[in-house]
This record gives sequence, structure tokens and C-alpha cells, in this order.
Amino acid sequence: MRELKTVSQLEVLRNRKRILANPLPFHSENFKKYGDTFRVKVGPGKAIVFTKDPEIVQQVLQKQQKKFQKSPLQTKDLAKYIGHGLLTAEGEHWRAQRRMIQPAFHRKKLAGLLGTMQLAIKEELQRFEADKTLDVFPLMGDLAFQVVARALFSHSDIRDKMSRLQYITETNQKMLIREMRQPYLVWWFKLSGQINKHLKYSEDSRKLLNEIIEERIGLEREKDDLLDMLLKATYEDGTHMARQQLIDEVLILFTAGHETTANALSFTLFLLARHPEIQEKVYREIQENVRPDMDILEWISKLPLTQQCIEEAMRLYPPVYVIDRMAREDISIADYDFSKGTLLIMSVYELHRHSDFWIDPESFNPGRFSKEHKKKMGPYYYPFGAGPRMCIGNSFAIYEMIMTVVEILSTYTISSMSPTIELNPLISLKPKEVRLNFQER
Repeated sequence: MRELKTVSQLEVLRNRKRILANPLPFHSENFKKYGDTFRVKVGPGKAIVFTKDPEIVQQVLQKQQKKFQKSPLQTKDLAKYIGHGLLTAEGEHWRAQRRMIQPAFHRKKLAGLLGTMQLAIKEELQRFEADKTLDVFPLMGDLAFQVVARALFSHSDIRDKMSRLQYITETNQKMLIREMRQPYLVWWFKLSGQINKHLKYSEDSRKLLNEIIEERIGLEREKDDLLDMLLKATYEDGTHMARQQLIDEVLILFTAGHETTANALSFTLFLLARHPEIQEKVYREIQENVRPDMDILEWISKLPLTQQCIEEAMRLYPPVYVIDRMAREDISIADYDFSKGTLLIMSVYELHRHSDFWIDPESFNPGRFSKEHKKKMGPYYYPFGAGPRMCIGNSFAIYEMIMTVVEILSTYTISSMSPTIELNPLISLKPKEVRLNFQER
């Protein structure tokens, strides 16, 4: 059996400011120094295993997934802010919720929401100003949030409430990141009342969502949206979801659903702006295949290059840049022994740029995801996770991103003077800003 090389706790403390600001360079340095798998000491008797080994990732997420569970980072720390829904639940509770909610995200169900999603996208893009340089990251955040709101609630007169919910989710995320990256200060966060303040924010968001749900129930008429599907959904015994559980699921759909999409869209637009020759090919594909009289799902299926650009952007900048799991029992994988309770952090960001599995991994090359090459990428590509806990909203996100790229490139040529993009890894991988120039076609 191989022995894990170890990054000392002293090294972590020396780099604490860098890690708090952006841990990715620290991770990258250690992967180069210690190889594809190493251990980081984070306290007395506490260590975390980091890996970008595709064999370990595949075993943990798919082949031996029953021997692992989500870590307390999600099931406790994140859950205290966004509840015990699909993202943070474990065991039988998670399985029951997944079985109940999965049908709402079936391709046929989503097809009925595409018109509503497209309308929300068009309305948000009307706020763009032509012939100007704009930071598209907050604009994509607003757009993705409104798309989720419209898909859930069907109406557009709740922008103020949604703005408050968006503020709360983003503020609480920043607090959670501080707790995760500065565990030695958690005592102070509690004593100073910072954690309680953010827990109060979470209660405010639940009250807000409950008001919207109450208004919907009071209408006493059906809507063909996600909330309607969730209200109608039943467990195997025929019972419906309890109100607090419903609120948890809706809150998680907002938190996870809008943020990862906004990030991926921002990175995709930046890469298209930096590669005008590829942008022009995408524009021609759109012009040749998208017509107003066509079914939306039909023309989405005719835009392979557009989707490949999004997939390549998620390779370079995966919204979920790390995935954590904890071993339920002693287990051996890839000649390493992991004891029960071992916390593994799988670096999707590093695996997606691993030079052993990707040719010229730092370059933007959508052709990697052409039909003939895509299947080969499976063991090395995890933009939505993998296995039974793969993101339930992956198709929703892909459809939304394709429709957004279509609407933007049909109207504008985009460009950027910035050669690189500064990263801001929080719960998901964000850009600091994405300044693009929009010229009307």
C-alpha cells in the first residue's frame, strides 16, 4: 500500500491568508509537489485527503458510492443555512426526496417550462446596454435567479422578494466560507453573534418562500411550473411533502440552481469573447438552426457546437470545483488505505486540467466534446458530479445556458480586452468579474 504524503498544519497556517482568499493555487502547488493524492493536516488529529486521481473519484462517486457519504461540511454546516434538501440530505431521507422530485426534472416535464424560461431570459437581456463594456457576472446572476423564479412560480411580479432572497443566499454563503476556511475562528463567529445573524437571515428567507407558497395555494388553480409539480408530488405511501421540507427543497433549488448556472454562463461568454473565430461559428450555427416557428427543444438539439462550448467552459471552470465525501468504513482504493471517517476532497478543477488525460488542458477547445470524442471523457469530466447524487437539474441548466447564449449571440458580438479571468472560489467557482464589450450585430 502507498503512504500518503502530508502537508503539515504549520504549512496551512503559513498560507492561511492565501487559502482564505483563494485556495486553488495552494492546492495546485501541493498537487505538483506531492502527486495526485495527498493529505493536509488541519488540526490535532484532523486531516483531509485531496485527490485528482480519476480512479479514486470514480470509485468514490460511482462504483463504491455506498461506502461513502457527504461530509458534515454539507450535511451540517451548509444545511444550517439552506435546510435538509436534496443537496444536503443523506441516507433514506435523501433517497425518498430524490425519488419524489426526480420526475419534475424529466425531459418531458422540462419541455413544458422552456417557453417560460425563454421569456425570463429575454426580459433580463433587455437590461443590457449595447456598445458598452459590462460586467456580465452580476447580470448572469440576476438572469439565472429570475429563470429559476419563473420556472418555480410562473409569474414575474416577485422581483423584490427574489432580490431579497438572492441577497440572503449570497451573504450566507460568504459566512459559511469563512467558517470552512477559518475553522480556528468558529468560536469567535459564535461568540460575536455572526453565525446567529446569518441564521436569522435563513429564517427570513424561509418566511419569504412560505408567503409565496401560501399565495399560490390560495389561488386554487393549477400552474404548470416546478412548484406545482412539487406540491403534487407524493412519497411511495401517497403522502405529500411537509411544508418545511418543501421550503428546504425550494431554497436549495434557488441556491444551487441559479448560482452554478450564472457562473458557467459567465465563464462561457468570456471564453467566446476571447475566441472570436469560435464565436462566429456558434453564431452561424444559431442562424442556420434557430427559427421562431420551431419547438424550442428541437432547435436546442440542433446546436451541438453551442453545447460543446458550454461543456468546455465547465471543464476549464467547473462550477462545482471540489466534491467532498467521507468514508463510512475502512476501504482501500488505488493502493491507498482510507480509514473510516476519512474526509476526501476530490478536486474537479485539477482533474479537468490533468495533463495525463487532456491534450493541451489549459486551452479552450470545444472540439473535445464532439460526439465522437465525448464518451472518452467520462472518467475525467464531472461538471455535475456523478453517480446517484449527480445534479438533478443538469438538463435544466444546459437548456437554460444554451438558450441564453442563443439570445445573446443573436443580438450582439462580444469581445474582451482581458486575457485572463480572476477566480473567486466560494461554495462554487465564481469569477471576480467578467468585463465584456457588447456590439449590436
